[in-house]
Parts: sequence; structure tokens; C-alpha cells
Amino acid sequence: MSAPLISCQSITKTFGLVPVFKEMEFALHEGDRVGIIGPNGAGKSTLLKILAQLESADSGIVSSRRGLKTGYVAQSDVFEPGLSIREILTAALGRSPLPSELGRIESVIGRARFPDPDALAVTLSGGWKKRLAICVEMVKEPELLLLDEPTNHLDLEGIDWLEEILEGARFAYAVISHDRYLLESSCTTIVEISRVYPGGNFIVKGGYGEYMRRKAEFLEGHASQMASMANKLRNETEWLARGAQARSTKQQARIKSALSLKSEFESNTQRSRRQSVEFEFSASQRRTRKLIEVKDLAQAFGPRSLFNTISFLLGPGMRLGLVGPNGSGKSTLLKRLQNLPVGDGATSSGSVILADNLRVVYYDQHREDLPEGRTLRRALAEDSDTVSIQGRSLHVTSYAKSFGFRTEQLDTKVSKLSGGERARLLLARMLQRPADVLILDEPTNDLDIDTLEVLEESLLSFPGAVILVTHDRYLMDRVSTGILGLDGYGDHAFLADYSQYVVYQRARELSHETSDVSTIPKEGQDPTTSIQQTKRPSTKKLSYKEQREWDAMESNIMNSEKALADAQALTHSPAMAMSSVKLQDACKAVDLAQLNVDRFYARWAELESKLKD
Repeated sequence: MSAPLISCQSITKTFGLVPVFKEMEFALHEGDRVGIIGPNGAGKSTLLKILAQLESADSGIVSSRRGLKTGYVAQSDVFEPGLSIREILTAALGRSPLPSELGRIESVIGRARFPDPDALAVTLSGGWKKRLAICVEMVKEPELLLLDEPTNHLDLEGIDWLEEILEGARFAYAVISHDRYLLESSCTTIVEISRVYPGGNFIVKGGYGEYMRRKAEFLEGHASQMASMANKLRNETEWLARGAQARSTKQQARIKSALSLKSEFESNTQRSRRQSVEFEFSASQRRTRKLIEVKDLAQAFGPRSLFNTISFLLGPGMRLGLVGPNGSGKSTLLKRLQNLPVGDGATSSGSVILADNLRVVYYDQHREDLPEGRTLRRALAEDSDTVSIQGRSLHVTSYAKSFGFRTEQLDTKVSKLSGGERARLLLARMLQRPADVLILDEPTNDLDIDTLEVLEESLLSFPGAVILVTHDRYLMDRVSTGILGLDGYGDHAFLADYSQYVVYQRARELSHETSDVSTIPKEGQDPTTSIQQTKRPSTKKLSYKEQREWDAMESNIMNSEKALADAQALTHSPAMAMSSVKLQDACKAVDLAQLNVDRFYARWAELESKLKD
């Protein structure tokens, strides 16, 4: 293997008295496509900043190739005020651009699909700011790109755009992400940062599905090792308790060995102890079958129609996913479903009928409901030290712990909490309110994968109804019983899963691209011919990238089906029957593999339809 682009040797980083990671070994080489995962607080962002030379390790050696061009996309996006998109990209070069570089900037702008490149950056939404932050690094042509949670604030179309960039990248990259589809499709190595593992990390060559399988094997071996060590320690402890005397060299060695074994066992136990998140949404146990009834709902602002004649019935056990591009009306629809005002200049029709005394609990993606000036303790329990959950009283310390908070954090101001901690706090406050309907608007931002899995299980077990807006495609597919897709042009469709939505949305965009005023028939031309032409795509051939994708599709499907078969076989192994935790992990791997197979088949059908047009 060639010399690494950058490497970390025995690095340690400590905040206060707590080591984030200790004597960690890590390296990135040319062509690496690394996904970095791990629980909140494990040190993922800190590691990325060390690699970007924005922070230094307390000890150890960080070395990089001479002249290495490194790009870094932070979680938060800050731009110089008063500059436009084009001006920010030009300024990113740090000097007056050459003509070829001006062409590169325009190419990046075109690929990013900015509606107006001369718009001020301050006017952009969070998703477009994230695109701009990524583009700033792209124009520099990095050899190594480091991205910290780049899917936060991107909509589904934005995540597809990011995947296209990563899949076609000529540079190496490391991306911190909780998007399991992106980790599977765009990464060839997964690195989990966690104190659970010796050395502080667990490295797997392969995508997220392979990581899940390898992790299950590791945990199985680790559990067996710990059981053997515990049994041996029990025997040695009983021998010591009988008052063994150190009369001989052999006995002295055995005592020393027993004490060493005890120290090693305690160290492994401490390292393996992970602060897990546990929660369950509180249901009202309402028995009515009609919670929300929507009839011919329509919404417009001025001449622009957001959606038309939407009708559906939402009852207990139904979990409706809501997807659509930015500006398609998702937030407006959520307000209409709660009979809330939607703003000036709005034209509305249709009706939303809520069940009597319906209890709706809403998760706001902007987290405006959080009391910034209070401490964590008072944000969870306003005027006492107990929290009432489903008729049970819990001490605030225990309740906070079930959401991954440490006791010493209880007196921390809410404004000082990290993004992941704020998300967990909002969930903790939601759970104190019994609900008939949960409306969650982008609940996954800043959550680690462990917490996402708990969120998934909680939503699956919630007996009421759920309306879910999320850019996490895996969570959407796993939780939703159906999807309402808005196309951004005023139309909508009810679909089975996200893969169907992708096919639907691309067809809708293609239809609108080809139905412009240039297709009006000329004088003397047959209008039927013109209409037929407007329905055809602008090209019958696949793009270069699509052709490569088509050529590889058969092998990709075969590989994905083999991965599914392997995952299914693992669930039937005798080891799975002995552990519900292992079986649960194995079943999740099956779900992921099945979804991957479905995605390949959906894409195959989409490309095949293009070839037939």
C-alpha cells in the first residue's frame, strides 16, 4: 500500500478529565472512501478537526503528505456577509481566478443547481447553505475532503446530489454521517469511533451492511471472551478468598496473575459500558379509528399552487412519510393538518377534520420549543425533581440518563448543549405528553445511529398515528406504512416507499422540463405532432454516468442479492438463538440488505424505461 495521505499514530485527546479517544491509530490513503460513525461524544468531529489541522492532539503524532490539499466541511455553515454565491466561490480560491478556474466555478455552480448564483448567501435556506459549503471546497480541487455530517439540512434531492459527487470523486474522502444509505452506497470503508473497542475504533472494509455483519461477529466473540474471562476470574477470586499464602514463587505468580486478570476484566467492562438511549413515546390509548380526515385539501400562494385535492384518512397504527423537494409545501401541509395559520397571501380550500380533543405532539426541526435559558434539569422537570411518564414518576436524573445524559450535565444550560444533545432533549420533552398523533419534522438531524435505531423502534411500537418528514431514507422506508410525495409543481402521489418516490419525482421533473413554451406548434404544423414531441425526453440515450451504471447493474443486483442471502443465513445460525440482541442486529442487517436490493431493482427499471423511450 502507498504511503498515507495523512496518518495519526497513538493520538490522545482529552476534554476536562474525560479522554475523547486514547492512543488511536488512523490513516487515510489515496482513493479511500471512508464513512465515520459512532455515538455522540465519541470524538468523531474532534478527529476530523485534527485531520484538518484545526485542532491538535494532546499526544501522539499526526503526519501528512507534503503539500496535501485538504478540504473541510464543518457542521455549521458560516459565510462572509454581503457576498453572493458566485462571489463566495470565487473568493474560495484566495486570489484572482485564472480563466480555467472561472470555468471550474461555473461548472460547480451548474452541478449544484443553484436557482440564482448571484443571490446573497445570507438569503439561502439551511440546505442550500450546506450545498454552498460543499461547493466552496470543491472549487479548490482537494486531494482529501473531510465532511462533518453533510446531510444535515439537505433535503432528499440534495442528498442524491451529494451521493453523485462522492460516487464520482477523484479525491479521497472521509465523511461523518448517520445516513445509512449514503454509507452503504458511497463508502468502501466504515470506521466506528468508540471507546468500546481496543484502540478506540473498529474498521471494516466494505459498506454499512458489511459493517453490521462484522460488528455482530465481533460482539459475539467479545461476549464469549468476556464470559470466559469472568469464569476464570471467579475461580481465581474463590482461590484468593480461601486465604492462599504466598509461600512459593508459583503461588506469588498466581496471585499476581489473578490481580492482573481482575484489572483487565474491570478495564474491559468499563470500556464496554456504553451509555445507551432508551425511550418510548407515550400514547393516549384513544380507540377511535378516525384521527385526522383530509378532504380535497389544496394550498396556493398567489399564482403558485403547492398541492391540490389531497385526501386521506389517518388512523391508529398508520405512519405516513411526507417527502418532496424544498419549497414543495411540506411545512405548509403540516400546519394545515394541525389547523394552524399558514401565512399571509395564502389561498386554501378543502378541509381537515380532527377527532374530538385530539392530542397532537409536534417535533419542530428548528427546535424553537427549547427553553434556552434553563438548565437541563429544569428543561426536563420544570418545578420538581420528578418526571411523570405514562403514569409513572421517575427521578429527573434517571430520566435524563435514559436519553444518554450524564448526571453532571443536569446543571448545564440548554443553550450550551450540542446539536445531538438538543435533539435528544426535545424528544425527552415530547415523551412527557401523551399523544394520539406524532408529527415529526426532521427529527434525525444530529442524532447518532444508535439513537436513530431507538427512535425507529419507538415509532414502530407507537400505537397512535405518525406523520414523518425526514431526509433519512432508511428510517423513512423502515417506519412508514406509506408515503405522500409532493412533486413541487402542485401534484402529489401516494407511494409504497422511497424508491417509488424517486422514480415518480424524476418522471415529474422530466415532464416539466419538456413542456415549455418552445413546444408551441408553428404556423402550419400539426399540433398533435407537437404535443407528442413535448412528452418525449430531450434525449433517448443515457448519460455517460447512467450508461456506466447500466453496464454494472446486473453484477450490482447479483452482489446485493448475495449479501441479502448471507444476511438471512446469519439469522438462522445457532448463535443468534442464544441472544436477542444479536438476533436484532442480524435482522437489521437483513432489512438493510433487502432495501438495497429494492433500490437496485427500482433504478434498473428507471434506466430501462429511459432506453425504451
